[in-house]
Amino acid sequence: MTKEMPLWIPTEERKKAEPLSRYMSWLSSRSGTVFADIDALQSWSVENRGEFWSSIWDFCSVEGEKGETALIDDGRMLEVRFFPEARLNFAQNLLKQSGEADALIFRGEDKVSYRWSWDELKGRVSRLQQAFAAMGIGEGDRVAAMMPNLPETIACMLAATSLGAIWSSCSPDFGSQGVLDRFGQIEPKLFITCDGYWYNGKLQDVSAKVRDVAAELNVPVLIVPYAGDAAALAGSFPNARTLEQFVEGFAVEPLEFRQLPFSHPLYILFSSGTTGVPKCIVHSAGGTLLQHLKEHVLHCGIQPGDRLFYYTTCGWMMWNWLASGLAAGATLCLFDGSPFAPNGSVLFDYAAQEKFAVFGTSAKYIDAVRKSGLEPMKSHDLSALRLITSTGSPLSPEGFTFVYEGIKKDVHLASISGGTDIVSCFVLGNPLKPVWRGEIQGPGLGLAMDVWNDDGQSVRGEKGELVCTKAFPSMPVMFWNDPDGKKYRAAYFERFDNVWCHGDFAEWTSHGGLIIHGRSDATLNPGGVRIGTAEIYNQVEQMPEVLEALCIGQDWDDDVRVILFVRLANGYTLDDNLAAAIKNRIRTGCTPRHVPARIIAVTDIPRTKSGKIVELAVREVVHGRPVKNKEALANPEALDLFSDLDALKS
Repeated sequence: MTKEMPLWIPTEERKKAEPLSRYMSWLSSRSGTVFADIDALQSWSVENRGEFWSSIWDFCSVEGEKGETALIDDGRMLEVRFFPEARLNFAQNLLKQSGEADALIFRGEDKVSYRWSWDELKGRVSRLQQAFAAMGIGEGDRVAAMMPNLPETIACMLAATSLGAIWSSCSPDFGSQGVLDRFGQIEPKLFITCDGYWYNGKLQDVSAKVRDVAAELNVPVLIVPYAGDAAALAGSFPNARTLEQFVEGFAVEPLEFRQLPFSHPLYILFSSGTTGVPKCIVHSAGGTLLQHLKEHVLHCGIQPGDRLFYYTTCGWMMWNWLASGLAAGATLCLFDGSPFAPNGSVLFDYAAQEKFAVFGTSAKYIDAVRKSGLEPMKSHDLSALRLITSTGSPLSPEGFTFVYEGIKKDVHLASISGGTDIVSCFVLGNPLKPVWRGEIQGPGLGLAMDVWNDDGQSVRGEKGELVCTKAFPSMPVMFWNDPDGKKYRAAYFERFDNVWCHGDFAEWTSHGGLIIHGRSDATLNPGGVRIGTAEIYNQVEQMPEVLEALCIGQDWDDDVRVILFVRLANGYTLDDNLAAAIKNRIRTGCTPRHVPARIIAVTDIPRTKSGKIVELAVREVVHGRPVKNKEALANPEALDLFSDLDALKS
């Protein structure tokens, strides 16, 4: 039997060049602790959280007053306070750089491209800051944006947060009701939108949607020109101005930054909302900044001048994560539109031409590239690329292999997982450790991660709930409109007392890494045995006949049976032979318990705006229950394919 080997091992030379190595040496001198390896640092960071997070502040040169106290911890996670005396401004820390070097580079498919220097970015933020202040926007006010991933979006966010306002965004592909389900709850003082956007080579008109949303919100509207006629749209309803009209009369002045508490609200992010009205999750300026700096600088190795790219929309928390790259001095490479328009090479063209150091994307994208037959390793110069990150869903073992065989051999591949709930990662890459096929390298520094069974016991070698047993800075400040904290506690602390239960079905590996087997609320329980849906996807989605799959548990005869839906590649039909091949693949690759009772072909699979398949919504449809918020879906019409199927009645 061939011994398993890592897919990638960092060289000693590369390790020495990593900011994480420099940090370990610096921290040893500062703390008097000698760290034998990265695992020793991980343990120390959890046991000495106050000292650890204080060191992140100093090592990453955070602008602001830290105060004398880093942590007040009485043992109750929801009552822990980080840096209670601190004063800082989030935007100030993202705008420390100046000069003519690129701060933001943008491409909108093959239709639009431009770039801003640091000085141009700061100038635009200055004019917006003055315009916002003139209309009375200040501390605690909400600014809501339905925007593409444009440089103007970054500038608006920085201007708002420089004044202490709270930023909230979604992408313009949301339906009117989906936008109102989010922004209607938080009552913004200003609504920012675009005049259209490009997707898959086509101009997408948003004028009717903008008017509908603006009428309901009944607040001033700022329209940013991009793909339509901003002036005509602004002139078609009251209380709307174009970006040019909005900043008219304001010259570039030195920026001012309100110094605010560490826990001052920065962002409102939203849960997917597929089982009800989206929850409004409020994140702090200090917690977001420190957590992102730690991830960017130490886990991703980002240094000033690096090109940082993440394929994301403004409705996904990875946009917020990407924006924070400015605090590490990175140049942000922004993209809006389809990652396959005009063709499947568009993002790799961008990566090669702008020399990405970090290429962030989704597991679904990597799998789509693999199945398309593209081999960027042969077609593109990716010599500058050091790190590929993948999130959104678990990256399959075959996805890991493809990165090294089809994209780049000498690259650090980091599968990462966390979410909107923490606007960051719980588990992610580590540039000093090997990459093993199918595994996330380990927990984030300073995070007390573990896997627990149903009895609340830490387990190794078996699957369980991913938990965090100690408080961390990027825990939400609160949920909006949740004055007694009931929704907040119910979301994370009902399963285990005083322990954050994240809702992921996970497993420790023998290398100290983790495997995420899917959401624990979507796990299957045939015969009382818990099965992760990702285990099944990892098998069937490697078959050339299957483009995509979705698996649920159907209540049946006082038990649960596994139902597998498949979207097939062109030219294939689900006959007896293919069904047998799928079952055999699952049986041999997983266990007999994983084998579905029914396999059903569908022409589409519903997903959220950020591309995640929605197992829970399909399960509701299959059981004849209503899906409460279809507006959260990118393709809600796909749900109709799962109702009243004859194959589910016997």
